[in-house]
Amino acid sequence: MSIFIVQLGTPRRAGEGPRLGTVRRPPRGVAKADFARLDYYDVWFPNLAPSAELVQEALHAKDEPAWARFVRQFRKEMNAPDRSRELDVLATLSHHTNLSLGCYCAEEARCHRSVLRALLVERGGKVV
Repeated sequence: MSIFIVQLGTPRRAGEGPRLGTVRRPPRGVAKADFARLDYYDVWFPNLAPSAELVQEALHAKDEPAWARFVRQFRKEMNAPDRSRELDVLATLSHHTNLSLGCYCAEEARCHRSVLRALLVERGGKVV
């Protein structure tokens, strides 16, 4: 059992389980009824997306210091009590079932899902 970290809209891997969309907004131009069929997500979970302000910071982080600043601020957002408990739940579930977390970004290293990966591992989650 594990958590898969995925790019939303890409073909699902066998056994990856339900996809949670950790994004601020649903995919543009896609009918809600088609989100799962088109491999975006089964459940929208914007709680684990960066705030709108941080999304803009991430998009404009052109160098390592700017990206590191985004990571620190996103970690701070994820340390809020509700977000922290949600991450704890997902880390615990990863030992009992497969599920996936995703975002639209093509490059995980420059996406908040890389931070989610680290946070889940720090909580003892099984992450692929």
